[in-house]
Amino acid sequence: MAIVGSILCALSLGTAELLPLFGNHDVLGGLVCMWSVAITRWALICSLLLSNVDLKQRAVMKRWSAAHCFLGSVYESCRQVMFGGPLESGAAPLENPWQPWFLVLNTVAAAAACLFWEITFPDSNGESNGKEKKQKARVLFMRVLRFYRPDYLLLLGAFVFLSAAVLCEMFIPFYTGKVIDILGTQYHWHDFRAAIFFMGLFSITSSLSAGCRGGLFMCAISSFTSRVKVKLFGALVHQEIGFFELTKTGDLTSRLSTDTTLMARAVALNVNVLLRTLIKTLGMLSLMCSLSWKLTVLMLMETPATGLLQSIYDAYYQRLSREVQDSMARANDVAGEAVAGIRSVRSFSTEKSESLRYGNKLLDTHKLIVRRDTVRTLYLLLRRVQIPLFVAMLYYGRRFIQSGQMTTGNLVSFILYQTDLGDNIRTLIYIFGDMLNSVGAAGKVFEYLDRKPQVSTDGILQPDTLRGHAQFHNLTFSYPTRPDRPVLQGFSLELKPGQMTALVGPSGGGKSTCVSLLERFYQPQEGEILLDGQPLQSYQHQYLHSKVAMVGQEPVLFSGSIRDNITYGLKNCPLEKVYDAAQKANAHGFISQLEHGYDTDVGERGGQLSGGQKQRIAIARALIREPQILILDEITSCLDTETEHMVNNDALVSCPSQTLLVIAHKLKTVEKADQIVLIDNGTVLEKGTHQELMDRKGSYYRLREKIFTENSPQNSH
Repeated sequence: MAIVGSILCALSLGTAELLPLFGNHDVLGGLVCMWSVAITRWALICSLLLSNVDLKQRAVMKRWSAAHCFLGSVYESCRQVMFGGPLESGAAPLENPWQPWFLVLNTVAAAAACLFWEITFPDSNGESNGKEKKQKARVLFMRVLRFYRPDYLLLLGAFVFLSAAVLCEMFIPFYTGKVIDILGTQYHWHDFRAAIFFMGLFSITSSLSAGCRGGLFMCAISSFTSRVKVKLFGALVHQEIGFFELTKTGDLTSRLSTDTTLMARAVALNVNVLLRTLIKTLGMLSLMCSLSWKLTVLMLMETPATGLLQSIYDAYYQRLSREVQDSMARANDVAGEAVAGIRSVRSFSTEKSESLRYGNKLLDTHKLIVRRDTVRTLYLLLRRVQIPLFVAMLYYGRRFIQSGQMTTGNLVSFILYQTDLGDNIRTLIYIFGDMLNSVGAAGKVFEYLDRKPQVSTDGILQPDTLRGHAQFHNLTFSYPTRPDRPVLQGFSLELKPGQMTALVGPSGGGKSTCVSLLERFYQPQEGEILLDGQPLQSYQHQYLHSKVAMVGQEPVLFSGSIRDNITYGLKNCPLEKVYDAAQKANAHGFISQLEHGYDTDVGERGGQLSGGQKQRIAIARALIREPQILILDEITSCLDTETEHMVNNDALVSCPSQTLLVIAHKLKTVEKADQIVLIDNGTVLEKGTHQELMDRKGSYYRLREKIFTENSPQNSH
């Protein structure tokens, strides 16, 4: 190792001792010498000093040693190509006082280059995950592009105008320099007029093209967003009921509003900015090279540092911005809770503590804002570090003007291009990250678009006649939100045509679950439901729900007229049928007394009507379909005595072949049922007529006070 160390020390001193072999003034020989020393040094470091380093650190050290060993040689080679002259770095005699500083700067520059590489292209054990993520983002991006297929003409036109706008904009600084050259030298009116004409032409064309480009892109975004929202909404409403119980409403509305817009931006706005910036950057580089390729290479030396600074800044600033938004949301939650519960706050005299709690949340937000703004301040400060490079550009530009390699106008044009070049490079770096975020939002949307409902609606059975004979066979069922708590266990029940079956029992016993399963809101884990001897899932979705109608305890009305709500889901329904259904539900009377009658708007969720009125409209909505199976879940809870009597005695017996399933807690509703089924803890305890169950004096008799909420002489049996 001592020998190796001596060799390395000798090689690290530079090439001064080897230059006599080639001649001190032989530049080509000096470069060959420098590259030979660099290669030998790098080979020795890799083979001898890195043999005992683990694999991950070895890769990093190899890159650092390569930068350290070859940086001086690369610099001298590039400098010779650009400017020529004698060798400077690492080739001077050892007595040169600048030699130690060059070695230090070489080491620091190598470390900075290595740091840029490691941050931009890090080694990680999760390379496969990174590739999978990129592959997934690429697939999602292509899917978004396919959604834009109907808007391809708009995008194509936008791209044409984008190219025209950028190309025309790029030539404005070029002709600005020409005008300066014309004014600074012997003045020629024709040349000046031509330059001014082209400047004006390119400026007007650029403005018009930019406006057309923006308009076409906005049209494409609007069309795309509307189309995706419709498809997403259609996919959501086809999901099973359990999906909506597990998914928060805020998540769904966020997908419909925010994420669909981000999807549009992923292609339209982001690609607009990306293509515009890319074309402009490439065009400016080509024009800058035509003006002075040497100054262009000098300006490009800041690109890695700019990219590294922008990447670090974007990551930290976006993370802090998200934390600020979350902190503000928490502060708003505290304020909202206090305002909503102001009576409790006043009652317990906690005004000061609530103010203190809100102040603490705002203080957390303030600290995050300070951190975020500090990061931005440091970023803006570091961006000013490029001033020395700008000074170098002016220095060498002056030398090129003196040597006749450039004109003053060329230098002015070059400066104008260089001013925009840094901003364009930063925009390119930012837009890639923003596109990745947008594609991530598209992934959430596609997750819902691709989701298959767990309760299938692919049945095809549509018999001409349906008797309405329903059978529950050994059902076991748990709700998706509570999979470990069975609601029904070995449950069996038969509903016969022409009979009224009443389900009774304590709350939470499984009555409403039977209704939900018959409506195909859920799929039982075990057992099956037969309708006229066929599995329930084999029936066509629309056909099944035209034959099975339900009225819930809390009916939902939709904004629109009363007529629209009664005929909800039906097309071209005659007005006579609407009147008939409303009369059966005892709703025609109060509807006729309204100012606009059946055209009266019910308001949002039926807010303009009372609970009983909404209940009667919901009953009419079910009866107008003339269903073979009618399900009534606590419909009499909001009805007055007269309406309840009419519903029980008129509407429910108007179709003698109809299968009627009723859930009620009023004795008058169930005592005339052909079959009363007592359900508790998901099992059938007893069934029979009211008199049979009372005479049996079993569970129905003992639980009657828990089952029924009204005082009745029958309850004293």
